[in-house]
Amino acid sequence: MVEYTKEWLSTDRQIERLREHGLEIAEDEPAEDVLEAIGYYRLTGYLYPFRRSETYLDDRERPHVRVFSEFKQGTTLADAKAIIDFDRRLRMLVLDGLERVEIAVRMRMGYALGRRSAFGNEDPTLFTSAFTADKTDIRGPKPSKHVQWLQKVRDRQAGSDEQFVEHFRTKYDDRMPIWALTEILELGHLSVLYRGLNQVDAAEIADAFNVPTKRLMSSWLASLNYVRNVAAHHARLFNRKLQYAPARPTAGQIPLLDHLRASEDAKRVYGTYNALAVTAYLLTRIDPDAEWTTRLAELFRSFPTSSALTIESLGVPDQWATLELWQG
Repeated sequence: MVEYTKEWLSTDRQIERLREHGLEIAEDEPAEDVLEAIGYYRLTGYLYPFRRSETYLDDRERPHVRVFSEFKQGTTLADAKAIIDFDRRLRMLVLDGLERVEIAVRMRMGYALGRRSAFGNEDPTLFTSAFTADKTDIRGPKPSKHVQWLQKVRDRQAGSDEQFVEHFRTKYDDRMPIWALTEILELGHLSVLYRGLNQVDAAEIADAFNVPTKRLMSSWLASLNYVRNVAAHHARLFNRKLQYAPARPTAGQIPLLDHLRASEDAKRVYGTYNALAVTAYLLTRIDPDAEWTTRLAELFRSFPTSSALTIESLGVPDQWATLELWQG
């Protein structure tokens, strides 16, 4: 393992280092204020697409990209500030849209399971065997995914200071019906529970959002939970490869999203755009008057395009503005 030996740098030295690498910073530009507000590491992360690079072939003639520490000529501190501001606005808009998705999924989950039983989330017969079976390996048995989920939710109940949770805690021995319990569940809890649901109930919930299959809905919830966590922790959405990309519908399944299959380029498949398109589609069913897609389209148009950077860094397709999904 390599030992980390890089030195701590004062703010003044950080500015010098950026200039040494080719970043243009005017003498009267408040570079110190920028660094003190967001930090050197975060700033250079946003500047990564502005670094010089070259393509080379390895000994098997396979192409690779080598990225250098120097910035492309003409890269300025203003370029970084513009993309940082864009990404901040994107995160806020994503959180707004996913809040609506999360609340709607809570309702549908509580409604479907509640019809089966007030405590349907505890009933193993309502879930797949893969979700309820104990796990085994060479070290011995482990609790099922269902049991692990129930424990995480109990921990969340125990840490909640909501008045309605306290009501169930004192009057009903901390046992909450699913239609009340969903109010303290986050998208991650809902995603795991949905994946474990039997086909009938899962299909009912998916249909409520005009999603044709459980497989698609399950993938979408997992991906949107990942994106929500990225945004909630103020991490970069711009120029990000999603670890959990949403599954793309087959051609004709959801015409509004057919364009997601127009390219197999990794940026198009794993870029943030796919999750944004899925959110926009879900919101056409959840809250068609919210104008979320219109606001996102306006944000796309404000992208700080430069010689080194275009909106394709999000995986946004060419001619995106002509697509029906973004027509408002």
